Amino acid sequence: MKHQLHRIQESCCRLVVNRVIACTASTIVLVLATLSAVADDWPQWRGPNRDGVWNEKGVLDEFPAEGLEPLWVAKIGSGYSGPTVADGRVFVTDRVRQPRQVERILCFDLKTGAEVWNTAYECTYTVSYEAGPRASVTVDGNNVYALGAMGHLHCLDAGTGQVLWKKDLAADFNIDKLPIWGIAGAPLIYDDLVIIHCGGRKACIVALNKKNGDTKWTALSDRASYTSPIVIRQAGQDVVVCWTGDSVSGLHPESGKVHWRYPFPPTRMPIGIATPIIKNNRIYVTSFYDGSLMLKLSDSALTAELDWQRQGADEKHTDGLHSIISTPIWLGDHIFGVDSYGELRCLQDSDGKRLWEDQTATPRARWSTIHFVQNGENTWMFNERGELLIGTLSRHGFVEKSRTKLIDPTTRQLRQRGGVCWAHPAFADRKIFVRNDGELRAFDLRK
Repeated sequence: MKHQLHRIQESCCRLVVNRVIACTASTIVLVLATLSAVADDWPQWRGPNRDGVWNEKGVLDEFPAEGLEPLWVAKIGSGYSGPTVADGRVFVTDRVRQPRQVERILCFDLKTGAEVWNTAYECTYTVSYEAGPRASVTVDGNNVYALGAMGHLHCLDAGTGQVLWKKDLAADFNIDKLPIWGIAGAPLIYDDLVIIHCGGRKACIVALNKKNGDTKWTALSDRASYTSPIVIRQAGQDVVVCWTGDSVSGLHPESGKVHWRYPFPPTRMPIGIATPIIKNNRIYVTSFYDGSLMLKLSDSALTAELDWQRQGADEKHTDGLHSIISTPIWLGDHIFGVDSYGELRCLQDSDGKRLWEDQTATPRARWSTIHFVQNGENTWMFNERGELLIGTLSRHGFVEKSRTKLIDPTTRQLRQRGGVCWAHPAFADRKIFVRNDGELRAFDLRK
């Protein structure tokens, strides 16, 4: 009887233990599923880390044959600035000409597309390509930072649109001559600073207190280009990398001290637009007229030197890669980007030699554009015709898996070829957000 009772007790204990283990396992699975379902934001230019990487799982591998229907469509004005997404809100800037010329900062509800707020300010353009603002809004906590084409910088409350502070960079930093296409680099947040590429006299790069707009430091006497600054790690330190109209430079983020500066003067005019990309202590930039430049960074000291440089005879007879708007993507030992007339190309990163060229991803045209975003093994490509492509890129070629049309090009930007879509999309909450000169659209990309 005692033995039977003991066996019963052992069985009961095993049953309890097994149930606890099962419950624990179920809880772990539930927690992991919940964590995997947490939506990512796209709070600044080119994503959370300014590197064109989108990490969300459970997204489409190919598009349905009938295409994608928008979740919502919001009416907006014209502009080049790509949308950004944070905390259930979508931000974008535009320009309206009637009844008066204004730039606007707009906020929409992520789920419904309903306008949450818009803040407008008078802004008469003197720059070429008048469609609207260029720089994506940068979101930092409950503050948003919006930079207009003429140098108007606003810090606003993300929930209400209330202006917390504002600056006229052209006046404050003595910008003698605005870049011909306006100020375009997206504001960069570093700790308590907002860092801006504006091209002021002896103040090409400026850092402001992000809480009140007070000037903290200025750096470089270079002319401005159109690129956005990034932060990298070099020799155990944070370094702000800026590609200006005259150099690629590395700055101390808290003081503006120039750690290193590599001259890269343009042969015709400052025209750098693509964001510098970095891998394994090497920095790559590409320009429409001046081709490709690769710098090698020391990993033990704050220095930089030339790795290689390639430039063709002119914009039509190019060597390697002469990009204009598209920021290339660096995968493995190869760099992929769009050349001056829309040629999708692969370079080996050791010397910039071109391995192949493809003209199927975007039509052949001067300045033809693709925005690249990497998600796992797939490269998502949004071209200037408003098409979204899923594919893979390797040294052997471009393999297109799927393609769909999301939005029509609009003619405010480039009428002679039926318009273009030049704004970078945002990927967040397993959705894509795209804009042209009349609409902001959201599409579901979940499997």
